Amino acid sequence: MEILIINPPHLSIGSRMAGEHLPPLGLLSIGGPLIDAGHEVQLLDADYYNYPIETIAAKVIEQQPDIILLGHSGSTSAQPIINDITKFVRQGNPNIKIIIGGVFPTYHWMEILADNPQVDYIVCGEGEEICLNLITALHNNTPLETVKGIALRLNGIALKTLPAENIRNLDAFRIGWELMKGYNYTYWGKRKAVVIQFSRGCPYPCTYCGQSLFWKKWRHRDPQLLADEIEMLHKEHGVEVINFADENPSSNPKAWREFLEALVAKNLKLILVGSIRADNIVRDADFLHLYKKAGFERFLLGIENYDEQVLEKIKKAGTISKDKEAIQLLRKHNILSMATYVVGFGEERTRDFYNSLKQLLAYDPDQVQLLYVTPHKWTPYFEDVKDKEIILTDQRKWDYKHQVISTQHLKPWIVILYVKLIKIIMQTRPSAVKRLFFHKEARLRSAMRWYTRIGRRVWFWELYQFFFVTKLTKDKIKMGDFWT
Repeated sequence: MEILIINPPHLSIGSRMAGEHLPPLGLLSIGGPLIDAGHEVQLLDADYYNYPIETIAAKVIEQQPDIILLGHSGSTSAQPIINDITKFVRQGNPNIKIIIGGVFPTYHWMEILADNPQVDYIVCGEGEEICLNLITALHNNTPLETVKGIALRLNGIALKTLPAENIRNLDAFRIGWELMKGYNYTYWGKRKAVVIQFSRGCPYPCTYCGQSLFWKKWRHRDPQLLADEIEMLHKEHGVEVINFADENPSSNPKAWREFLEALVAKNLKLILVGSIRADNIVRDADFLHLYKKAGFERFLLGIENYDEQVLEKIKKAGTISKDKEAIQLLRKHNILSMATYVVGFGEERTRDFYNSLKQLLAYDPDQVQLLYVTPHKWTPYFEDVKDKEIILTDQRKWDYKHQVISTQHLKPWIVILYVKLIKIIMQTRPSAVKRLFFHKEARLRSAMRWYTRIGRRVWFWELYQFFFVTKLTKDKIKMGDFWT
């Protein structure tokens, strides 16, 4: 069958302002097994070109594939865009089968099928095996209700089939890297780059995060096979930067160390970046030199909040002392730290922003990123905030970079000004400026300058968007009512 995989355009500031794009790993992962099964598969990365919806639909209709597959890593905020694309496609060609997937459709399948008659099937959960089984059933004209892990309509009634099991062996399905042909994916200052995963899932029960619920069980790839794949990407595709999409790659320290050692043995000139838990950095203090030798230049650390009670409430399972120690250990090994801090877990007042700034200054990270809590209906945290009012009804901007939940004590315009002020202070404090210009490693100075340039553009853009573009609702809409 002829299959067109579509990466929809996204409104996220990160997608537009950086001027760089990473390949859609999730869609490439689905494409590989379909290619190996004999299907003709192509990728239309509409996010890469920021195509208008009408242009995407025109390209689909011109190509006339049998099936289109759509998904996006920014699942919640991308869903309205996917809805619009598929409506235009259906109007232009009623015969193309439309399949969508991702985290948001997995949990909101019933609403999507009810409101979007143009969507034929929804893949619920990990897509590689489910999507392959679905398309095989379509190709062979076998009963679709026997395919596990999908949502569909039978006789006009929306239903979900039996759940599919998680993929036990993450190396069983090949990533379709060849689908990147024609796209110049870059990151970290126009260097050729890809996204990759060592593991899926997370063993920690943070209430605001859906990773442990979606992936269900933490699993990892074979350390040597992944190192071999990275070597292939470097030598055959010219990849210089590997961005790890893992929520928690080092959950199994033995396997993680084996991977680092396997990569170090290959002696590749790579730049690695990713996210990791601060307490795992502290745990791995004895072999952090392997992190550096493997090529890691920066880790994102989820600091989240300054208040231990808030951290306990959201089940972060971290401590302030280990957060600070992790940053110090990374600096000792010349690896940059980015502290992410989330606004909205409590009813912040001015003093809370002041205390947050004090904590961040005490941590002294190399970079900082402030985000807004964005509750998803399928997370336990949703129950805590379902009776709170929201100020932003445009789902396309539920991307962690826009305030969604109303704050009782501070107006939204004050919140964004506090957020921007914290960023200015953090990035212009003497220790940060000194490292920016005088860090002993030239490539880290280059990385920090690259991030600072993007941050400066985003800083002004976010203010402009907030005060002149984004429309906040004046209606009193509760979070729980928004999803009914």
